[in-house]
Amino acid sequence: MSKLATFVTLTGLIFASPALAQTAVPDLRGTWKGESETIILGGGNPHHTAPPATAPRLTSVPFTLTIDKQEGRRFSGTFSSPSGTETVIAVISHSGTIYMVDDDGYVLATMLAPNRLELCYLLQSPSSRVASCTEVTKQPWPRLEHTFRTVLGFCGIGMSNL
Repeated sequence: MSKLATFVTLTGLIFASPALAQTAVPDLRGTWKGESETIILGGGNPHHTAPPATAPRLTSVPFTLTIDKQEGRRFSGTFSSPSGTETVIAVISHSGTIYMVDDDGYVLATMLAPNRLELCYLLQSPSSRVASCTEVTKQPWPRLEHTFRTVLGFCGIGMSNL
């Protein structure tokens, strides 16, 4: 093969690799947990309850996002805090941005790492405005280790033998 053909082939592979990587859809199923950083004007929402105020107030609330169904770029699950749970539906754009909708607002999410998401929530209503970002971390699957130990035990292999 000529040097020019080799150069063109290698250049094509180098520039095609990032484009191919961007089309991979991450598996988001599982449980994600984090603490919000929120600013509220007015009455808030079901997760950030307090008497309506005329000045903005800062709050933080622990949240759990549980994604139990995913098909390609579409997924659904629940978003919960100590105050309640909402059903969420979402899509992942080709650029990687995640667009999510719950009972009363919208979330734009970004993958920070394979096990970390930043969820930024916006709500505007006649009585309330909420802006909030929550960095959530994917929780390990505790059953996976238990299942692994069970299978190894069934096969007569102890963890110390690995």
